[in-house]
Amino acid sequence: MNTILDTNYNFPDQKNVYKGKVREVYNIADELLVMIATDRLSAFDVVMPKGIPYKGQILNQIATKMMKATEDIVPNWLIATPDPNVAVGHLCEPFKVEMVIRGYMSGHAAREYKLGKRMLCGVAMAEGMKENDPFPEPIITPSTKADNGEHDEDIAREAILKQGIVSEEDYLVLEDYTRKLFQRGTEIAAKQGLILVDTKYEFGKTKDGKIVLIDEIHTPDSSRYFYAAGYEERQQKGEPQKQLSKEFVRQWLITNGFQGKEGQQIPEMTPAYIDSVSERYIELYEHITGENFVKADLDNVTKRIENNIVSYLKN
Repeated sequence: MNTILDTNYNFPDQKNVYKGKVREVYNIADELLVMIATDRLSAFDVVMPKGIPYKGQILNQIATKMMKATEDIVPNWLIATPDPNVAVGHLCEPFKVEMVIRGYMSGHAAREYKLGKRMLCGVAMAEGMKENDPFPEPIITPSTKADNGEHDEDIAREAILKQGIVSEEDYLVLEDYTRKLFQRGTEIAAKQGLILVDTKYEFGKTKDGKIVLIDEIHTPDSSRYFYAAGYEERQQKGEPQKQLSKEFVRQWLITNGFQGKEGQQIPEMTPAYIDSVSERYIELYEHITGENFVKADLDNVTKRIENNIVSYLKN
């Protein structure tokens, strides 16, 4: 399959390019950002050696839909999507924290809880909880925004303010926006028979000092979903929840002896496994959006993206 693992474009008025774990962001004239969602797969802050067909398109199109569905409550950076894998938006200075919000004790929170920890990012977790139980109310557990190749780290609100990573005035806005977005995301998910378990949001400041939502929102890479049907029954029986997220990738890696730790080898990703991951991402798209996924043309996909971006910038 023709997947996008790397791009090396040179657009008119291009200033620089930033390459993250999954997205590549081109600065155009210090005015616009062109964000390309690649097909790279990242888990445990490690980029896997092979791409997943349609993954970038899926992430970009879900994020676009969710940005439009939340723009009435929180402003965002998005201007246009000239290609299935591309978003164009306002140039922003990103905050160096990711705002993680958790409605349920799952994933990282559950792993920490099993280790006996009852505080996560300065927030207390009650005794007697079971994995995938809901918190009394959603908790915000921020993480540092790591440079490429480094691990994101949990960080408490107090440490963010003390270290001057974000001013208190701005941080109060980030918290408010995070809670509003999670509430809206919970409502959107419920309409699709899903539970939004946890997610992360990233924010930036525009040139005129406005705080806006950037990057992705409510995608399977940034969020965890459970199927609402059968949730209570599975909890009562102590069974794993049926979920929609890339947790299935993490679990496959863990089962094959990889958690991103030094000395561990990434297991082989066979063509059959790659196809299965692609199919799961398409399933995620259709369940999250309630729409059929339309596959973009993958013949010479890098040229397609380049042509669409250049055409947009000219106009």
